[in-house]
Amino acid sequence: MELESSDQLAVLGHPQRLAVFRLLMRRYPDRVPAGELSGALGVKPSTMSTYLSALLRAGLVAQDRVGTSLLYSVNMTAVQQLFGFLFQDCCRGRPDICTDLSMFPSPESAAMTDRKYNVLFICTGNSARSIFAESLLRSLGQDRFTAYSAGTTPKSELNPFALQVLQDKGHDIGDLRAKNVSELSGPDAPEMDFVFTVCNQAANEECPAWDGQPISGHWGMEDPVKATGTNAQKSLAFQQAYGALKRRIEAFTALPVSSLDRIALQQAVDDIGRVTPETTQ
Repeated sequence: MELESSDQLAVLGHPQRLAVFRLLMRRYPDRVPAGELSGALGVKPSTMSTYLSALLRAGLVAQDRVGTSLLYSVNMTAVQQLFGFLFQDCCRGRPDICTDLSMFPSPESAAMTDRKYNVLFICTGNSARSIFAESLLRSLGQDRFTAYSAGTTPKSELNPFALQVLQDKGHDIGDLRAKNVSELSGPDAPEMDFVFTVCNQAANEECPAWDGQPISGHWGMEDPVKATGTNAQKSLAFQQAYGALKRRIEAFTALPVSSLDRIALQQAVDDIGRVTPETTQ
């Protein structure tokens, strides 16, 4: 294990390979095409292929073929073994000499408490998908959650097709607006319990570090704003996005949050993001 870990650390010692690894960690449990990784990091496809080959040889990344496409994801088992080796061998099992003890909840605090939880949905423009998610959680959360949404590069106005869908579904749109994530990450911002990215571009970006170690998840989905065709066809794309998010948020609100420890809750959140839900109108 020591030799294998040394090889893995050597691979991660290269700044660009580390950047690829970090991006795949943010996108977990997604499987990401090499072309998308190249575009997100501004790396030539041939260079990205070299980086991915090194990560594959080290066992840190897995490769899957879907049709004619090669998709890449973090090999979480190998990553956990590497972290476990570092903790046991280098830290001698002592978190106090390696990191902040607050990152290791005590058994008494391992489970989430029974209270109202703050949930943030992040997208790029904060004009459609994250707005849908915020509105849906407000409606489906039964006062168990306080929902927020924000964008990494928010639009000046909400998408009119998105607003029409929300109105048709009976949501109150009076106080909805596009916001920058900086509004919700300052010292006076509410502490988030959950942070979800609902578009791949936002997940590919370096988002602010959130205080309090929130549960995070990636629920990426197609961008309805990019739909083409007639207004009816565009409207259908927004309705499908709304339906897909509704299924995911229904699954999330059904979780017994207060009775799950953080590991089980993180697994449940990842499982929701891993499954592509059927759309509903």
